[in-house]
Amino acid sequence: MRRLLLLRHAKAERSQPGGSDLERRLTDRGTTDARKLGAYFVRHRLMPGLAIVSTSVRTRETWRLLAGTFDRPPKARFDERLYDASPEAIVRIIQETAPGIETLLVIGHNPGLQEAAVRLVGAGDVDARQRLAEQFPTAALAVIEFAREEWSRVHVQGGRLEHFVKPRSLAAATD
Repeated sequence: MRRLLLLRHAKAERSQPGGSDLERRLTDRGTTDARKLGAYFVRHRLMPGLAIVSTSVRTRETWRLLAGTFDRPPKARFDERLYDASPEAIVRIIQETAPGIETLLVIGHNPGLQEAAVRLVGAGDVDARQRLAEQFPTAALAVIEFAREEWSRVHVQGGRLEHFVKPRSLAAATD
């Protein structure tokens, strides 16, 4: 079984005139949500073997806060291709993952991340799949399982949505 964790970065500050989108930092709410996500990961034993993280400041901060909750943080790879990536590009990045990785975490951006999640999911709870298709807010997490496939063989509608967690549900999910 392969497990894919698709995580949108936590809430970030608004773009400033003349500022770089890549440099946007997390807000206080984003920091709080990222820490709640970390507790959720630990509680539900969602320990990735590898994290692939966009190179933006907000995704790196989300990863730093999340990784800080693990006893031994997993290896991370920062990939500039995830910034503003299309769903097809995200799937290609996932397909490049080494066969020895059973659980993969990808931290990226919308709209590509949500579109990739929707495309990869072919089964799972109907209500959760509908919520995923409707909205993928900051700090949302989609947990998708693939039946014993190598990452290189991951394909459209090949996964089963196991969990879809939004920030508002994190407090209840970690209690």
